Amino acid sequence: MAQDLRQLLKNEDKDSQLKMSEGHEARFLKKLDEAQPEETSIKKRFSVLQIAASVVILIGLAFGTYKFMQQPKSIENHVVNNQSQTNEDQLKSLGDISPDLKLIEDYYLANINLELSKIKQTPESKELFDGYLVRLAELNEEYKRLSVELTQNGPNELTVSALIDNLKLRLNLLYRLKEQLHDLNASEEVL
Repeated sequence: MAQDLRQLLKNEDKDSQLKMSEGHEARFLKKLDEAQPEETSIKKRFSVLQIAASVVILIGLAFGTYKFMQQPKSIENHVVNNQSQTNEDQLKSLGDISPDLKLIEDYYLANINLELSKIKQTPESKELFDGYLVRLAELNEEYKRLSVELTQNGPNELTVSALIDNLKLRLNLLYRLKEQLHDLNASEEVL
């Protein structure tokens, strides 16, 4: 029952009377040549689409590069125009030390700005108002000097206390200005 497969295949080749008909190979090659131009036209269409896609990608990359290169120029111009602001941004503030001190600093700065916005200057109160603004400017410069000290020497109790006291003093100065302006307006109404 068991036969060797190699022997079976050798015997079958001898037994096989199947042969290709005359001209079979020529007909096959002719059909192959006829079918090949269709494949070429399809390949041409795909190659045109590939070229178009490549051009679109290149245009997109060029536009992206152009936009990317434009951004640093605008940033450089902004930095050149605002050099004093960048120096101030590098300084440490109370908020850089701890979140609690940031809350204190934000509280005082918000109240100082609020009080400044509430004060209405009149021609009669201009001299008084200008005097207080000069004093506020001096305190602001002192605050910047203390911030520089904080940045250079690191946080210590004296510097932090001085910064908080500076903020308190500025706010109290604005309250005093507001009170004096109120008194001035009240005395003018009496006259």
